[in-house]
Amino acid sequence: MNKSDLVKSLAKEMDLPMRKAEEIVDMVFKTMTTALVAGNRIEIRGFGSFVVKKYEGYTGRNPKTGEDYRPDQTPAFLQDRQRTQGENKRIRQGAAGLSPGRDA
Repeated sequence: MNKSDLVKSLAKEMDLPMRKAEEIVDMVFKTMTTALVAGNRIEIRGFGSFVVKKYEGYTGRNPKTGEDYRPDQTPAFLQDRQRTQGENKRIRQGAAGLSPGRDA
């Protein structure tokens, strides 16, 4: 799913005009970006957390300008533990030939 799919889905589910749904999605992304840039953690219970991970930087090069830069942090998504366990169970059941709704 990409951003336009998300906008379409929101518009359909909430019976909103596409322009309004796009404004809402843009606002959510802008708010999340602002929080991460400020060093805050975003936690959505039952889904996961967005964090900024710091690491020992390396020297990179901007391919467009040729300028050197040294990134030392990156945004990361940490999936909720219960969600991960549920998905792992569905994967195991699928590998065992069971339907996702049935226990082994």
